Amino acid sequence: MSPDLPGEADLPGEAVLSVSGLSVTVGDRALVSGVDLQVARGERVGLIGESGSGKTLTALAVMGLLPENLQARGSVRLAGADRDLVGAGERALSRLRGSAMAMVFQEPMTALNPTMRVGDQVAEVMLIHGTRPDRRTARAAARELLADVRLPDPEQALRAYPHQLSGGQRQRVVLAMALANDPALLICDEPTTALDVTVQANVLDLIVSGVAARDAGLLFITHDLAVVATVCEKVAVMVDGRVVESGPVQQVFTAPTHEYTRQLLAASDLSVVDDRGRLRSHRADAATRVRTQDAGADRSVARERVDLPAIEVDQVSRVYRRARTSLLAPSPAVHALSGVSLRVAHGEKVGIVGESGCGKSTLLRIIAGLDQPTSGTVRVEGQIVSGLPERRLGFLRDRLQLVFQDPMGSLDPRMRVADSVAEPLVAQRKPAGPGRVAELLEAVGIDPASGHRFPHQFSGGQRQRISIARALAPGPGLLLADEPVSALDVSVRAQVLNLITDLVDDLGLTLVFVSHDLSVVRHVCHRVVVMKAGEIVEEGPTAQVYGEPREPYTRRLVQSVPTIQRALAGVTAADLAAARKEEHPA
Repeated sequence: MSPDLPGEADLPGEAVLSVSGLSVTVGDRALVSGVDLQVARGERVGLIGESGSGKTLTALAVMGLLPENLQARGSVRLAGADRDLVGAGERALSRLRGSAMAMVFQEPMTALNPTMRVGDQVAEVMLIHGTRPDRRTARAAARELLADVRLPDPEQALRAYPHQLSGGQRQRVVLAMALANDPALLICDEPTTALDVTVQANVLDLIVSGVAARDAGLLFITHDLAVVATVCEKVAVMVDGRVVESGPVQQVFTAPTHEYTRQLLAASDLSVVDDRGRLRSHRADAATRVRTQDAGADRSVARERVDLPAIEVDQVSRVYRRARTSLLAPSPAVHALSGVSLRVAHGEKVGIVGESGCGKSTLLRIIAGLDQPTSGTVRVEGQIVSGLPERRLGFLRDRLQLVFQDPMGSLDPRMRVADSVAEPLVAQRKPAGPGRVAELLEAVGIDPASGHRFPHQFSGGQRQRISIARALAPGPGLLLADEPVSALDVSVRAQVLNLITDLVDDLGLTLVFVSHDLSVVRHVCHRVVVMKAGEIVEEGPTAQVYGEPREPYTRRLVQSVPTIQRALAGVTAADLAAARKEEHPA
């Protein structure tokens, strides 16, 4: 064997990964310190902690993918390697990546080439490592892999480009690529954060069954404790770059020994609230100190229009046209919304749930005047929004703000974050001094002293908090939130949900909250609307819809939600996935 190519040695017992004393530094600053971690063959280990705790850096150090300015020290041993991976050359590491070890990232588009067909990309992984003798054989194996990850039409998926697949389908393609060469170790870094609850259940089941079929070890990184409890047998808890507690999931989650673990568990339970209905968070919660400028004026506007619904959607449909598949064929029509009607009263908190592609975000964009319905009307506080050009929507921009799912969609990468937060205040000629900006940043858990930095210098969760501060800055009367906490860890999620709830309650705001996380909607909203294939199939008081759902589709949504309690009682990823098989037999 070549001295550059590691082979197996010095691994305890059945371990496929042994990490000892791992540290990651930038200059003199330690980002990860003294991490010890083992994953045995066939074992599933979760690595949990908040944003910035060092979870992803640990995984990147194992894979040898740290940025050039970061240095790893300590020991990383992998089954199939005869030398330590820390300090190994790129040539040796590249031979291991994709064969002995593989990684699935949070955003599948970062791992997929947008200019290559999916089948070619899956086949390429096998051809690079020589596990298939030729392109024809590799392509046949790629088709089998896409079938294994349960893509509805593997042959069509082979020919598709990544942008032609849904988010859940793209993640399944990346999983197929990661498993293509039967790695001894699979690392998953937040692989289901952006997926709706039923697609998440399916992907989790695929991950568990995929590693089980190969007797591979799994290192599963996430901030979602319920997902770890569902997927993993053991768990390690990280904070400030250190592992502070580890052991079997049942033991750590029922009898935690470290105070930080207890705080994480408390923050993850959305059913535990104080006498004000606020979630527990170990972070300093500044939400109660935030008060929106001109709140009195906003209340007076609301009082004048209290006899009108805050939002009125009447028989709204939205049809998109795809590109022609041939010169003579008509453009295929996509019915994103079909005859949707909805009323939202002033001060009401309404949640909209449903699977990806059901029309939730399209409906929100039409209400916000960012898209136009094909038919039907939309009124906000009695004024028609649908059909108006942007120049006539000034009244709507004063009264309504929207929090986007992707924080980079609302943050200019060239602007410092303090300027981004102040920008809507300046545009509406409201006070935008440093004190006001600092108050908003502090309220969402961002150090005001970091306001001079640019968006790319923050983590994904931090960017989401900054975008929320920006949306709340001008004191809107109506707040539309599209997956506003999907990228946040449990403690920050609790803080931000408290912040939103306090503002809505204190200022009498109207909230429309879209989320694939049904537990979040259940906590925040008075009423819930369930959407499927562009239509509203069920709506009513939140407790009623969740406790006694009328529609089988709603029941399947509720049953697909992972919880710590159900996981500890024995509910597996396969059980969650089974909840959607009747609805999606493919």
